[in-house]
Amino acid sequence: MRGSDQPEAVFSARGVTKVYDMGEVQVHALRGADLDLYAGEMMVLLGPSGSGKSTLLNILGGLDRASGGSVMYGRLDITRASEKELTSYRRKYVGFVFQFYNLIPSLTAKENVAAVTEIAERPMKPEEALELVGLGDRMNHFPSQLSGGQQQRVAIARAIAKRPSVLLCDEPTGALDSETGVVVLEAIERVNRELGAATAVITHNADIAGMADRVVHMSNGLVGTVEVNKTRKSPRELHW
Repeated sequence: MRGSDQPEAVFSARGVTKVYDMGEVQVHALRGADLDLYAGEMMVLLGPSGSGKSTLLNILGGLDRASGGSVMYGRLDITRASEKELTSYRRKYVGFVFQFYNLIPSLTAKENVAAVTEIAERPMKPEEALELVGLGDRMNHFPSQLSGGQQQRVAIARAIAKRPSVLLCDEPTGALDSETGVVVLEAIERVNRELGAATAVITHNADIAGMADRVVHMSNGLVGTVEVNKTRKSPRELHW
C-alpha cells in the first residue's frame, strides 16, 4: 500500500475454500484464505506449486467458484453471483494475463487487441494499448513474427485495453528468459502506475517480489505472511 492513508479495498476475500472432487479423493486447494487487494496496488503472490495461488486468482477473477467463504468486489459477492453477473464482471472490470499468450495466430497484434475492445464499454484504442506496452511499431505484425516477450506484451495490451480496474497476472514471465521477463514486468508496472489498476502477480520467482507494494506468501491453501515493501524496485533492479 502506498503512503499512510488506507486506500480502498478493491477485493476483500474472507475464509475462501476450494475443494475439487477427484473421484474418491477430495483435493483442498484453498483452506480458508483471507486476502485484500487495494486500489492502485501492486501485489505479488509467492508460493510453491499447489499452494493455492492460481486457484485464488481464478476465484478473484470470476473464472472459478469458491466452495465456501466470500469474495467481495465492491458490493458484488463473486462467490454468489449468477453466471450473467460473473460474465459482466469479467468483461467490465478484470484483465487477465497468463503464462501462455493465447493470441489468435491469424490476427495481427492490433487485431488481437481489437477483439477485446469491440466488446468493452469504454475501451482505449488498440494502438494506445500497444503504445503503453512499447509495441507501437509492431502493431501490424502477426504473432509468428513476434518474440515471446513481444507476444506476452500484446497479451498485456489486450488485457488492459478495456481499462480494467483489476489486472490479474498468473506467471506472466514463466515462459521467458530473465532479460525478456524484465521487459514484460516493465509493461505490467507501467500499466499499474499509469492506469491505476489494482494488480496481482503470481510467481514462483521470489526475486520479483521487490517490485511489489505488498508480498503475500501462500502455503497449503492459506495466506501466510504478508510483507510490505517500503520502496518498490523497478524491474531493471531485479535479478534472477
